Amino acid sequence: MKQLNPIDALFVYNETNRVPMHIGPVMIYDPSTTKDGIVRFKEILDLFANNLHKAPVFRRKLRRLPADFDSPYWVDDPNFDLEFHVRHLALPKPGNWRQLYIQLARLHSRPIDLDRPPWEVHVIEGLDNLEGINSGCFAMFIKVHHSAMGGITAGQILEALHDVEPYPKRAKETVPSWEPETPPKLSTLVGKGYLKLLKSPTKMLALGKNIITSRDLNKTQEQSDDHDPIEITAKTRFNELISPHRVMGGYSAQLDDIKLIKNVAGATVNDVVLGIVGGTMRRYFEEKDELPEESLVAIMPVSTRREENLFTDGGNEVSGIRVRLGTHIADPLERIKAIHTEALHSKTYANAVGADLMVNAIHSVPATLAALGSRAASAANLTAKKVLGHTGVTNVPGTPYPLYMCGAKVVRMFGPGVITDGMGLFHCVSSDNGEVTITFLSCRDMLPDPDLYHQCLSKEYKSLLASAKKAA
Repeated sequence: MKQLNPIDALFVYNETNRVPMHIGPVMIYDPSTTKDGIVRFKEILDLFANNLHKAPVFRRKLRRLPADFDSPYWVDDPNFDLEFHVRHLALPKPGNWRQLYIQLARLHSRPIDLDRPPWEVHVIEGLDNLEGINSGCFAMFIKVHHSAMGGITAGQILEALHDVEPYPKRAKETVPSWEPETPPKLSTLVGKGYLKLLKSPTKMLALGKNIITSRDLNKTQEQSDDHDPIEITAKTRFNELISPHRVMGGYSAQLDDIKLIKNVAGATVNDVVLGIVGGTMRRYFEEKDELPEESLVAIMPVSTRREENLFTDGGNEVSGIRVRLGTHIADPLERIKAIHTEALHSKTYANAVGADLMVNAIHSVPATLAALGSRAASAANLTAKKVLGHTGVTNVPGTPYPLYMCGAKVVRMFGPGVITDGMGLFHCVSSDNGEVTITFLSCRDMLPDPDLYHQCLSKEYKSLLASAKKAA
C-alpha cells in the first residue's frame, strides 16, 4: 500500500468525463524484424502476463477515502483481469494517418475506469497506408492515468515490454506467483488522515515563511531582469470550457533538419519546436481572422524532482514555465531568436523561485481542501475565466537505442497530452529514430478542422526549413 503525493492526488480530483486525466505513448511497430514477419495478439497478451511483476502500476488501483478526507492510496486489485486492460482493434481500409488519428482521438476521449488499475492498452492493426511507415505495421496506444505515471513508472512499463534487440539471449525466467495484499481497513486510513490533518497548521506556517522569502527574491529578480513579465490579456478559442470530444494530429520532421534550423537561428532544438508551434498557431488564427496582436503564450511543464530523487518512484513532481511564442512576429527565424531569449529568461526565473514554492504549497494543503478546491474551481469555471496560457507544450525524449516488442521494432513513438478547461490545445513533442514528431490534441468544438491545423503545421515547418537553408 502506498499513498499518492498531493500532486498526483490532484490529477484524481480533477478527473471528469469532460476532462479525463490520462496520458501515454503511441508506438508503431514494424513486424518485418520478427522471425516470421508477424506478431500475433496472443503473443502480446503473453508478454504482458509474463512481465506484470516488473511494473507495480499494472495491478494496483486507487482506494479513495470518503469525501476525499485524505489523499488516495494505491492498493492491489484482487480482481485484476489482464484481458480487460489489453484490447485489439483494426483500422478500416486504407489505414492512413487520418484514420489512425481519428481512432486515437476517440480512444483518448474515453475516461479510464478508476475502479480498476488505471491503464489500458489498445493494439491497432491495419496500418497499411501511413506515409513514411512500411505497410503491415501495427500500433500500440498505452493509456495511463496521470496520477499513476510518475517517478519511474514510464520507464518500468517500457522496460517490462521491450528489449534492445529483436530476440535477446536470456536465461529462462520463472514468473513469480502473485497474491494481492490484504486491503487496509477504512478506520486505519481515516486515522492516518486525521493525524496528518493535525500537522497541517505547522506546514502552513512554514509555507508562509517561504512565501515571504520568495517575495523578496521576486523583487530582486524583477529589478535585475531586462524582460517584461508575462501578462496575458488575449483570450482565444482554446481558452474556454472543453467538451468530452477530442481531435488529434501530428507531423514528423527529420532531427538533422531541426538541428540545421537551430544552428542558423543560434538557438536550441527546443526553441525551434516552440517556433514551429507559434508559427502554426499564427497561421491557423490568420485563417480564422482571430490572430491577437500580442504574442500567444505557451505553458511548458518542467520537472521539480531533485537530482537525488530522480530514480525513486515518488510520483509526479512538476511545475510549469510560461514562454512567449512570438506569434506577433511574421519572420520565422526572427521568431525563433525571440523565443530563445524569452525561454532562457523564463527557465532561469522558474528554477530560481517558482518550482519549489509551488510544490511546497501543494504539499501543505490538506487533501480535503485540495479536493474541494478542485471541484469548486471546476464548478465556477475559474480555469476558463483566467487565461494562464494559450497552449501547452511538452518535450518527451525517446530512447537513444532501438526498442523491440515480440521481435517487432519500434519505428515511431509519439503521443497526446492532456487538455483542460481554459487550455484546450496541447502539443506533445517526441523524438525517436532521428525524427521529431509534434502531436497536437484539442477539443472537437474548439478545433473542428484538425486537417486545417495539420496543414498549418506542415506549411510552417516547410517554410521555416526553406528559410534556414537559404540563410545557411
